[in-house]
Amino acid sequence: MKLDHSSFRRVLLTLLLLVIVLGSIALYYGVAFSSEEAKVTDLQNTVSQLQNQDAVGNSVVTVPAQYYNSSISQLNSVAIYSSSNRSVVTIEGSKVEVVETLFGPQELVESVIASGFVVSDSNSDYVITNFHVVDGTVNSTVTFSNGDAFPATTVGTDADSDLAVLSIQAPQADLHPLLFASSSSLSVGMPVVAIGNPFGLSGSITFGIVSQLGRVIQYQSTSGTFTIADAIQFSAPINPGNSGGPLLNMYGMVVGITSADVSGSQGLGFAIPSDTIIRELPTLVRTGKYGMHPYLGIEGVDMSYGLAQAAGTNVTYGVLIQKIENDSPAAQSGLQVGQRVVVVDGQQYIVGGDLIIAVNGTRIVNYDGLLTYLERYTRPGESIQIGIIRDGKPQIIQVTLGTQPT
Repeated sequence: MKLDHSSFRRVLLTLLLLVIVLGSIALYYGVAFSSEEAKVTDLQNTVSQLQNQDAVGNSVVTVPAQYYNSSISQLNSVAIYSSSNRSVVTIEGSKVEVVETLFGPQELVESVIASGFVVSDSNSDYVITNFHVVDGTVNSTVTFSNGDAFPATTVGTDADSDLAVLSIQAPQADLHPLLFASSSSLSVGMPVVAIGNPFGLSGSITFGIVSQLGRVIQYQSTSGTFTIADAIQFSAPINPGNSGGPLLNMYGMVVGITSADVSGSQGLGFAIPSDTIIRELPTLVRTGKYGMHPYLGIEGVDMSYGLAQAAGTNVTYGVLIQKIENDSPAAQSGLQVGQRVVVVDGQQYIVGGDLIIAVNGTRIVNYDGLLTYLERYTRPGESIQIGIIRDGKPQIIQVTLGTQPT
């Protein structure tokens, strides 16, 4: 069939238009891909520059303040994932529990799946994760994003910080340690990214913001219930299997390790701050444990307006002492608990005792603030000044802190 001149022109124009459209699409994705590659390269160069400024042989990086002037709009999760995911691992194992049944003792086997990531200390590489992941776990293995898997041995644990360090015999090609940035530079509202294995879905990434700092949380492990002070609260969705994964800043550096989620919540997680990991990692590797958590020896409740009214004070903040452990630093220093019981909103409280309102001149608003201050700024054996209200009058009590009992 012959095409007349008009038809030929229409076919030619159609082909020309198609070429232009396809060329535009190719150019767009080529530029976009090049842009993402450039962002990944820029991220890696930035981290390398920071690493070169710091000590060699470990994962600790001191981050200049200008790197924290960030917002969620500046977060490039593609670049962070590309740079960091190879360092995140899947930890698997099993927990065996013996229970009594009608047919006698029976073994219940529970599968464990969680997250971890590679870190470096003194020119040696390790995997760090949560204590509750390895507590009571046998036959642990570590699997990298490329599928390489190796047996893992626990070399150090701290239940009070929910931290564990694992050793693996992996080739250097699989080991890409993540770098740490100090969590002390975090502010509420800063963007963060979490990478882990929720429900066994390896290499999953979520992002959100820092919701609050200095939280006190509890977690349940095979060995019991433990309290963690100075935790980071963040808004990235967290699920079972995320435990032990890294919480990263906009430069892909670790600012925390994911530890817990709140059952039934949506988009609420908690992480152990990187400053805690940095402080403990060398000791965990060298001795297998960490025993430098400060101990005051009290139980307290947050002061509120209603409780202040019942206690007969006009101070509506601070920590009202409810119990003092025998022979504790608090007991030895002369801190006092009250004798009178009142009921506020259906809850019983002991009033008449000391109300803690400051430590070393820093205002203490609530119990979380007290435990966080002690964990973040003090050590066993250190003498601190505790500001209290006793019988309506302010006083200063000097206390020498002890070591948190195991």
